[in-house]
Amino acid sequence: MQFPAILTSIAMATALLVGPHNAALAQTKETAKVDGTILEMNEAFKKGDRKRLTALLPQVRGHALEPWAAYWELRARLESTPNQEIVDFLQRYAGTYQEDRLRNDWLLLLGQVRDWATFMAEYPKFRMNDDRTVRCYSLLTDFNATAADVAAQVQDLWLSQKEADDGCAAAAEQQLKAGKLKPHVAWLRARLGMENDRPRVAAQAVGLLNKDWADKVNTIYSKPAVYLDEKLTAILPRTKELVTLAMIRLAADDPALAAAQMEKLRWKTQLSQEERTWVWGVIGKRAAQRLSDGAMAWFANAPDKLAQEDQLAWKVRAALRVGNWAQVVDTTAAMGEAQRKESTWVYWRARALLSPGRSEAERAEATRLLDSIASVRGFYEQLALEDLGQKIAMPERPAPLTTEEKDTARQNAGLNRALYAVAIGLRSEGVREWNYSISLHDRGGMDDRALLAAADLACQREVWDRCINTSERTRAVIDFDQRFPMPFRATVVKRASQIGLDPAYVYGLIRQESRFIMDARSGVGASGLMQVMPATAKWTAKKIGLTNFTADQITDRETNIAIGTGYLKLILDDFAGSMPMAAAAYNAGPGRPRNWRNGPVMDAAIWAENVPFNETRDYVKKVLSNTTNYAAILSGQPQSLKARLGSVGPRTGTADLDKDLP
Repeated sequence: MQFPAILTSIAMATALLVGPHNAALAQTKETAKVDGTILEMNEAFKKGDRKRLTALLPQVRGHALEPWAAYWELRARLESTPNQEIVDFLQRYAGTYQEDRLRNDWLLLLGQVRDWATFMAEYPKFRMNDDRTVRCYSLLTDFNATAADVAAQVQDLWLSQKEADDGCAAAAEQQLKAGKLKPHVAWLRARLGMENDRPRVAAQAVGLLNKDWADKVNTIYSKPAVYLDEKLTAILPRTKELVTLAMIRLAADDPALAAAQMEKLRWKTQLSQEERTWVWGVIGKRAAQRLSDGAMAWFANAPDKLAQEDQLAWKVRAALRVGNWAQVVDTTAAMGEAQRKESTWVYWRARALLSPGRSEAERAEATRLLDSIASVRGFYEQLALEDLGQKIAMPERPAPLTTEEKDTARQNAGLNRALYAVAIGLRSEGVREWNYSISLHDRGGMDDRALLAAADLACQREVWDRCINTSERTRAVIDFDQRFPMPFRATVVKRASQIGLDPAYVYGLIRQESRFIMDARSGVGASGLMQVMPATAKWTAKKIGLTNFTADQITDRETNIAIGTGYLKLILDDFAGSMPMAAAAYNAGPGRPRNWRNGPVMDAAIWAENVPFNETRDYVKKVLSNTTNYAAILSGQPQSLKARLGSVGPRTGTADLDKDLP
């Protein structure tokens, strides 16, 4: 079968998908049988069963998802496959996500085996080009071929890699040996590894300088305090760096103990200011993440001009927590351009410039900053609108999609293959192909109208996560109907009204939890629209009087909504109606927000920004932003995010309503 036949199959799948329900995909027994074979191949791929994959592949020839089946079969044996067979696959499925996915895998393999000639021949055809390891391999080959100046690019890619990959390490080693990168860069990489609890990253980086030193790094990671107690001097550059790594590791576990070490005369005099700044920055960051009152005092030992990006972010958060607006101004000014332009820091810099005692010029600058981000698009954008005296209202709807625009989306083979995959249960594969298809890497991505049409296609198929995420990519227009859909409206609104919950709050939470995917299941076992954990479901069912509840019922839509809203109401009441704290409790459990509220009474936006967990901090802000937009839709009236935030501080007057909340 040639590739055009695949397009015919896709066209047939498109015809099936046009109906109102995805169940149309199983109209015939033959379709259901082949779909089942596709699913069986997916399971075989996950298990690495190459023989089963090869045996089943002929049975799915001509199927809409044949490119996926062929990819799984070849990927499972890629390491032993002749190059020509790989090239044949790439040609047969040219233009598909699967072609680019396999090329990505092949380029990684070619880099690992150091087949630079084949790598250089294939890399220019790689459209995805979002794999940092592959990019590092390409820079390595560029330097080999032309001695191109790639050191800065290698450094940026290497320092941004979270794990100890081969590609960027190989490129960094090449640049280190050629004298294009200074050894200090390897130590910076090691510091990042130690600070972020990735000892393999630290050991790999130092090992590029001297293989024997890697063992010392591993020893330091295990017993930093022992190493420091045994070390009386740090004169040699290597020793100074190792001491710095030990201090960073110690700070990650015990900021106070690390601070005491840093006060010792030998480290004050023997470590450089740059080394001391990094250590004090980690100490301050860890203290800030623990909401410690001493964080700002420790941060004071780390000059902003030498501090790292994440340390600066936490220094601003700590300053906000204690109301030190002058420090917010100074530290945001020290941020790099990219970080400084993030809406979070634009907003807080503006707020700081509006604090008492600021000049008219500074207040004018604050207004300009707020105006630069003000919109309905997100948490800080909405707060900026309100600070400028405006409310959050539904934006003007974009012009209706034309028949031609809708037809273009309907006829997109990648989008249809993605929808087919999602419909038969291959959501992960469908999502990846969908995202690739709307990005169109080789053509710069879809424009706003094409994105709206693609989102509309997903909305019509009730694939809500792709509907929302695709619509969110538009730049000049906003379609609220796509971005904030309300599936199951009658059920949600009725249930919320019965128990005294704002339905906009429920929708804001569901949108963040599951994107309205009924069969969504998290890595920790949460299920359904409202992502309820089994233990929480059992506990809540008893609290709300849901008799005869069994664990398997949690995926039933109405049961999931009943339990999820019931639990949300219980924790909202427990936190005296604080939406930010209840959202944090829903995500991280009630115990943590109870601890996080201790300290001064503060603006809930400041409290939310200081939530120690990255996921929960982002979650709280998105849920509240979603809620405000949903309220604008449901009421038809402009809304206030600030009114939903309020303030947060220690509980007064009453004990926790439900100590046994799970």
